[in-house]
Amino acid sequence: MSIEILNSPIFATIQDLGRFGFSHIGLTTSGVMDEYAYFVANRLLHNKIDENIIEIYYSNFLFKVNCDTQIAVTGAYCDIFINEKKQNFTWQIYNLKKGDIVNISKLKAGTIVYLSIKDGIKLKKEFGSYSTSIKEQIGGLNGRKLKKGDILQINSNNLDNTIKRLNEKYYPKYGEEIELRVILSYQEEFFNKKQKQKFFSSEYKITSEFNRMACKLEGEKISCDIDGIVSEAICFGAIQIPKNGQPIILLKERQTIGGYPKIGSVLSIDCFRLSQLKPNMKVKFKQISLKQAQNKLKEFYNSFNL
Repeated sequence: MSIEILNSPIFATIQDLGRFGFSHIGLTTSGVMDEYAYFVANRLLHNKIDENIIEIYYSNFLFKVNCDTQIAVTGAYCDIFINEKKQNFTWQIYNLKKGDIVNISKLKAGTIVYLSIKDGIKLKKEFGSYSTSIKEQIGGLNGRKLKKGDILQINSNNLDNTIKRLNEKYYPKYGEEIELRVILSYQEEFFNKKQKQKFFSSEYKITSEFNRMACKLEGEKISCDIDGIVSEAICFGAIQIPKNGQPIILLKERQTIGGYPKIGSVLSIDCFRLSQLKPNMKVKFKQISLKQAQNKLKEFYNSFNL
């Protein structure tokens, strides 16, 4: 039982929630950029909540199934064709028969499409995860992005042919700008009151330097009272302020340590929404308390019974 990739995707990799507990040896966390789309895809198929998935940037993914199976497509809104017949929805299950050809095509909104397969792809975990980290050449399929001719062995047991679709009231909205909630860092004392006010009142543009590692922004320069810090561990969503004053939001494949001061950290669930934006779109920041952040995270993960 397998699927065969028929084209050369722009950038598609196998991911899961990431690998944890290896930062001390320099391994990045990696993992899916949009956990909301990831959890929904696996929940629709009754997969394990942490099952592996294919993360597809900018769509353009053509494959054939060599057995009966089920898939779920979530994330960025896109055109989907099965045997050249256009489908009406994303965020739902599709039942496939042996020989069916699926084309995940033109994007309508968002950036990353998630393709979940019933019972996942047969792979061995590396350092506790299926996630592909290309710079470290580990995880996924030989530590690289997927390409034409790849054959992915799948499980696809207990098919029930049920077609399920996420209720539309839970569909995410992918707009041209986003407000990111921020918890101030313990290094906030190095940014005076004027600089913090500027940071939270300014609008920033996403630059072309936006990838799985980080999102670099362009806008009002933020000044810091110190030039740098002793390199230290960096969390998901940390906002570094380098010497040029332009904020950098660190994401799933961030380096494990860094020496720029951090004004705060973006709430992780807002980083998931950020991942679906494109260069030249706009970002603003809003301060929230640690307690508010904890409540929002609890609400999010409780919705998936995690």
